[in-house]
Amino acid sequence: MLRAFLAEQRLVFDLLVIGGGINGAGIARDAQGRGLKTLLVEARDLASATSSASSKLIHGGLRYLEQYEFRLVREALIEREVLLRMAPHIVRPLAFVLPHRPHLRPAWMIRLGLFLYDRLGGRECLAGSYGIDCRSHAFGRPLASAITRAFVYSDCWVDDARLVVLNARDAADRGAEVRTRTRCVETRREGGIWRARLVADDGAGSEVAARALVNAAGPWVNEVLGQVVHANSPKHVRLIKGSHIVVPRLHDGPQAYILQNEDRRIVFVLPYEDRFSLIGTTDEPFTGDPASVAITSAETSYLCEVVTRHFRARVAPEDVVWSYAGVRPLHDDAHVEAAQVTRDYAFDLDLAGGAPLLSIFGGKLTTFRKLAEHALDRLAPHLPGMGLAWTKGATLPGGAMANADFDAFLADLVARHPWLSAPRRIARAYGTETARIVGDAKGREDLGRDFGQGFTERELAYLAEREWARMPDDVLWRRSKLGLHLDAGAKAAIADWFTRRR
Repeated sequence: MLRAFLAEQRLVFDLLVIGGGINGAGIARDAQGRGLKTLLVEARDLASATSSASSKLIHGGLRYLEQYEFRLVREALIEREVLLRMAPHIVRPLAFVLPHRPHLRPAWMIRLGLFLYDRLGGRECLAGSYGIDCRSHAFGRPLASAITRAFVYSDCWVDDARLVVLNARDAADRGAEVRTRTRCVETRREGGIWRARLVADDGAGSEVAARALVNAAGPWVNEVLGQVVHANSPKHVRLIKGSHIVVPRLHDGPQAYILQNEDRRIVFVLPYEDRFSLIGTTDEPFTGDPASVAITSAETSYLCEVVTRHFRARVAPEDVVWSYAGVRPLHDDAHVEAAQVTRDYAFDLDLAGGAPLLSIFGGKLTTFRKLAEHALDRLAPHLPGMGLAWTKGATLPGGAMANADFDAFLADLVARHPWLSAPRRIARAYGTETARIVGDAKGREDLGRDFGQGFTERELAYLAEREWARMPDDVLWRRSKLGLHLDAGAKAAIADWFTRRR
């Protein structure tokens, strides 16, 4: 009886989080750090849906100023610099060039918007905005000759899927349990707690109990409410598809471009994986299964046409080397136009039966940490003993670099391991956690087979053992973008490695 009691207690959590995207992982990390025993469950791989299909930006959202979303923009602008210090290996500053097209927005309006953008968030690390003459400035050279004027401002780039994984890793390092490829198929309130039935992808089932439940299922938030939790909410998500294409690099230099289109949407052209440009995104209403979302030929043509109107280089659908699409679960605020729907987030707290249920609607990558903080604050009155907010000054795994200085860290890494292949790629992915991969190795041969791009068996094993990678795509397209670089033989060898590991 004692053994049974102890086993039962081990399966009682303070918080069960459904959904392994950025919001779920961020909430699990914050909760565990506040002293809550936390379980995070994800039906597929971490960041396997929306959170790996973004534009890879940490930004305030310049265009949201036109929609008077001042609170959201301010919060996002503040978070840019918090995240720069939290994870300087996967978050880095990026200059954006905004070509001026007078018939779309007058120069005074852009200057006013940039004035607010520079000041709303108390900018400290990032450069301020300024205007350029495209006929003489290097940033103007790739642009069409008709574009003579542009504005430059700063935001940040992020490896979105790694941001999710590192939040989950930090949660686990602090004591949380993370179960990927595990579906929560049924829940019920019983005696003031939640009972949940979980099924792993190998068919193994289990039951756990939790004092509170967070529904962070993203595009599936309403589906979880209706089919798993059997609850209703007055709030809903509106599913908006965003698609991206990748083409050979369109311009030299580290800068990105933000293009204004006649339909008042914007399209980014971002330097990507050294040799490529990432172009996106679209805003299309979506119905159907978010797990099977894909870009259409019409979206591909749309993105190509926008870029071709702005750049000297012509971009055509046949230039696309890779594409991806994701479904953004935006909080439905009843706007007709998809591009006008708020990127802000909302909560629904259900206290029926004494066991709290908090559902998350909307949100954006940039504000995940603040969303998690707000979510835990909403639950605090119902989970006595919860600690205080703590994440603002804490680094993510790999981010504990002196003065958040990535370049200095990279220089030191190269000095200590001059034989290391692709040190910048590895340092960008793992930061100070690179030491776990290198270990006691004295040369390249100690890291095992090199599949290409300096990606070795030691690194592959690290991803499987420390970052929940279980299939080739987990490695090639989420925890890295090596799928763009490795040849068919290397990809087959990685797939074989996973097969032999099972």
